[in-house]
Amino acid sequence: MRMRKKKNGDARIAACASLLISDPKTIMNAPDGAFPQARQGLPLHLEIGCGKGSFACGITKKYGDINLIAMERVPDVACLALERAMACADEREDNLRFIIGDARYLEEYFPAHSIDRLYLNFSDPWPKTGYAKRRLTHKSFLEIYRGLLRDGGELHFKTDNQGLFDFSLEQFAECGLEILWISRDLHASERAQDNVITEYEAAFSAQGMPIYSAIVRFSSRTADAVSSGEL
Repeated sequence: MRMRKKKNGDARIAACASLLISDPKTIMNAPDGAFPQARQGLPLHLEIGCGKGSFACGITKKYGDINLIAMERVPDVACLALERAMACADEREDNLRFIIGDARYLEEYFPAHSIDRLYLNFSDPWPKTGYAKRRLTHKSFLEIYRGLLRDGGELHFKTDNQGLFDFSLEQFAECGLEILWISRDLHASERAQDNVITEYEAAFSAQGMPIYSAIVRFSSRTADAVSSGEL
């Protein structure tokens, strides 16, 4: 469902400019340059498709020893995430920034091997026939992530859509990624207690729907194996 355009959206986004990375060169030249100098050098995490920002705010409150950049393609949605982050700024370290942009152009924002961990939370499943390449776990996107993640970097993936989850597992295997952990019912698993819940996740879980989750690792070893045909 398309979100109704936010009244005074541009002005509201501008009011949150301190949290917004508007110039890609800011992080292309120095990935953690958008954060205070005292926080530079800490692990850098990236969330793609941050929605209204509940996960981004939750994870940065919970872990003050990381920096997170949250990306959202739709400006009206990003507006809500930015305002949420501004409202909870006193509850966390100065460790959260946002990009309004499309995941297809990630390589224009980040230099190679600059990200430690990537989050995909409840991405659009694009269920229609012929739309598989739009899914953020399609192998074409996974190869982009491989180039951006540091060796040994992880992808943390959550969805309510079983079809997307099964598709993603196939893509992970095709790209030779190492599956570190998998669950078809995250909220009943041993990781439930430490799980940071998104707004979609709360709604789906309240309806009794299981949450599917996987953690996979990228490494140069698996990349070499795929390219040589060993995997």
